[in-house]
Amino acid sequence: MEKQGVISLGEAFVDYISVDAANTTFKKLLGGATVNVAVGTQRLGIPTYYLCKMGEDEISQFVEQELANEGINTEFAVHTPSKKICGVYVYTNNQGERYFHSYLNDTPDELLIADELKKEVFEQTKVFYFGSGTLFHKKAKETTETALNYAKDCGNLIAFDTNIRLKRWESEEQCRQTITSFLKKADVVKIAEEELYFLTETSSFEAGLEKLSVWEIPFLFVTMGAKGAYALMKGNKVFSPAPKVEAVDTTGAGDAFIAALLYCFHEKGKPTHQAQLIKYLQFANQVGAAVTTKVGSLTTNIDYCELKKQYL
Repeated sequence: MEKQGVISLGEAFVDYISVDAANTTFKKLLGGATVNVAVGTQRLGIPTYYLCKMGEDEISQFVEQELANEGINTEFAVHTPSKKICGVYVYTNNQGERYFHSYLNDTPDELLIADELKKEVFEQTKVFYFGSGTLFHKKAKETTETALNYAKDCGNLIAFDTNIRLKRWESEEQCRQTITSFLKKADVVKIAEEELYFLTETSSFEAGLEKLSVWEIPFLFVTMGAKGAYALMKGNKVFSPAPKVEAVDTTGAGDAFIAALLYCFHEKGKPTHQAQLIKYLQFANQVGAAVTTKVGSLTTNIDYCELKKQYL
């Protein structure tokens, strides 16, 4: 049987988005970086498996139903009655701008553990993707390391998004050491420009790349927001400017970017020359930019077929 599909490992979130100026009424939306990526690869036409721990209450049922609506396979997710899905409240200020208000996590230690992973899913898929969102937690870090071993044993392409949220870490140094320890284990790494400076403790782009080069990452992608993105392969560096769009909400743009890359690697394989690498980068830029044109990371309707024809 030909291996097909992408695995996304992480924690599901529910975003509670304020829909009135008084911040008393909220719209409930599926969220979380690894969920965004899973939705992105599934919408692009790649069979996608989401690995996480869910509960059995109304919110968990909402998350599972939303994932099912997207066609995402949760067969290898784990359920436990005590688990509560994390929530993020996003308020609106006097100027009408959205801002992060509060983060809820009633069961911080209820995470997928290593013994709950099934190697079977890695044996039938091509790509394993993970982010840093739960690596601050010892249990989640151990689970991720086990998943990486399974992925490597099964010949999966391994993709990592640094996606740093410093508020969740004990210290900057713990964050820096943990994330850099995972960089060397990935085939594909996506990192934002400011994260490059933070992890390498440098203040210039070239100095950051030089310091990062010691880990010999096969395929490195550095996103620079509205400016565009760089890709590095075998010492060669290419740049693609971001398309000009009327950005409304940049939430999830980076997740869409890496989902597009995973599609390229899954369907076309590892790029073997610079022209192919540039195509991957241009496609990811287009998908990432398209997500910013509506509020909410999963609300944009993108004509993926047209983008595939145009850029791949």
